[in-house]
Amino acid sequence: MQKKILIADDEKDIVALIAYNLEQEGFACLKAYDGRTAWEMVATQKPDLVILDLMMPEIPGMEVCRMIRKEAATAALPVIMLTAKSDPVDKILGLEIGADDYITKPFHVRELIARVRAVLRRTERPPDDAPPESFTFRGLHVDGGSCRVTVEGQPKELSSREFKLLQFFIGHPGRVYSRDQLLDRVWGDESFVEPRTVDVHVSRLRGAIEPDPANPRYILTVRGLGYKFSDLDD
Repeated sequence: MQKKILIADDEKDIVALIAYNLEQEGFACLKAYDGRTAWEMVATQKPDLVILDLMMPEIPGMEVCRMIRKEAATAALPVIMLTAKSDPVDKILGLEIGADDYITKPFHVRELIARVRAVLRRTERPPDDAPPESFTFRGLHVDGGSCRVTVEGQPKELSSREFKLLQFFIGHPGRVYSRDQLLDRVWGDESFVEPRTVDVHVSRLRGAIEPDPANPRYILTVRGLGYKFSDLDD
């Protein structure tokens, strides 16, 4: 079935350029020139992927991304952030709120198309080993069905990416994974995401679930190697 891509950018020439090239590759394209219209089209047109400009009128792209991630019906919708800003802080912020990828202007159209295909492959690829539906360890409880996480009975708010990272860890307790391996298994191959992003998400995940993030009991650092979830028989 033809994949539907929503392109949201207030620069109409950019939208036209992206749409033309994606259509040449067999995609169907939807167009929005402000954040409010983009959000409405996400809800009504149900695209398979959204390309979001960071700076847009009505509602900024960052806020649209947050809205997408907050709604159960759209939480898993792939999002690629597109912006003229190249500041690493903007990039990390975009990834932290749930963007699947990030590309800055000016960009090569072929690279953007490659990233669209890579993100779609990652979201469509079935997991090689599904995480447990329900998991409890040392006061941490993860319910995969409802995407709820509690620690000592207290609910914890996680972004979609943090929840996916936690699910991966609890599915492989005691096994050490490097940053590159986590990028491949959680973000997917050809993700164009920097290893530093893993550190940021691990830090935020610890801040959410660890009683003492400086001395974690769940997600442990293995110096020189990477990260692991605690051995369950410790």
